[in-house]
Amino acid sequence: MASQWDNFLRNLGEWQGSFTQISPKGEILESTASLLLLEGLEGNQKVRLTLRRFSSSAEGSSDGKVSELVREYNCLARDILFFENGAFSQGSMQLAPYSEFGAEFGFVAENRRMRLVQLYNSSGKLSQFTLIREMRAGTNATERPPLTLQQLLGKWQGEAVTLYPDWRAPDNYSTYLELHETLSGSVVQRLTFGCGAERKTIESIGSVSEKVLRFNQGALPMQVLLLPDGASATSPEQVKLHSPFFLEVGWLIKPDWRQRLIRSYNEKGEWISLTLVNEHKLSI
Repeated sequence: MASQWDNFLRNLGEWQGSFTQISPKGEILESTASLLLLEGLEGNQKVRLTLRRFSSSAEGSSDGKVSELVREYNCLARDILFFENGAFSQGSMQLAPYSEFGAEFGFVAENRRMRLVQLYNSSGKLSQFTLIREMRAGTNATERPPLTLQQLLGKWQGEAVTLYPDWRAPDNYSTYLELHETLSGSVVQRLTFGCGAERKTIESIGSVSEKVLRFNQGALPMQVLLLPDGASATSPEQVKLHSPFFLEVGWLIKPDWRQRLIRSYNEKGEWISLTLVNEHKLSI
């Protein structure tokens, strides 16, 4: 099994892209062009990150504002985990009262990267998303179309890997997801996942409103936001202690191939696991 550091190295390269701020309702608020350079140093024993973000006036101009962030890494923090394909998530390890909370999710597919940040304010309410779309410099990689409900409907068979912050052995198991619309316009989701005696099936019914699906059956109301570049964000509308919850981001890489990252927290607000689901559509 590759090390966490080796998995991190799958993200090396020069990535041209943009940072787009999005409201909880899916409204595009602001977009900023970006250039990210992740370069290996000393035989890849270190990695230097250089991120440049350009104001709208600076893009293609010599008199605009450019912000630059430079960092070097020779080890990884405890709040981040990487999978063998380079996918990762980094974020809050603990939900705490009166503190902001959030996480970043990242995917890599050939010459594309898609990252998404979910943020909650100090009251625990969902406040903002940042969608980061990146293409490897010098390639003809293109962005995916905005995600639609019709693309998600159907049956999806997947394989999941769950990693743990204490670096215990990962769990591997199959998943099955089915989504269909009812005559009344609701969406029914049936999800089966887990290992052995831990295997579960959860069924939920959601309402559809433009770019947002809402599921209100559980202890915490959830929403699924359909986003540009084939992305989706599944989020509790509010997070709070004493109620386990998860944050999820999905990426439709091809019409019949989707990946999902799920960051789970327990009733104490502690980060307990990160799961990558690699799933293929059984019917299109």
